[in-house]
Amino acid sequence: MLGKLVHLGFDAVLIAAFLAGVKRTTGITPALHRVPNKDIRQMLRSYLEFGEYAFDFAVVVFGRSASFERKH
Repeated sequence: MLGKLVHLGFDAVLIAAFLAGVKRTTGITPALHRVPNKDIRQMLRSYLEFGEYAFDFAVVVFGRSASFERKH
């Protein structure tokens, strides 16, 4: 049970980070203004902000790693 929860949590972070990457590279983001419930809309906004944090964290970790290189 605990393993499944960890797996689902990790998947949720990956999806949020993916959405953050899409937003950064294309400007496309979910239309949260279409969510009718204010509390759910705020929860989704927080989820997407966490995804941006996870994306930024991954960029820093990968940037410091010798296994990755920056190509321009």
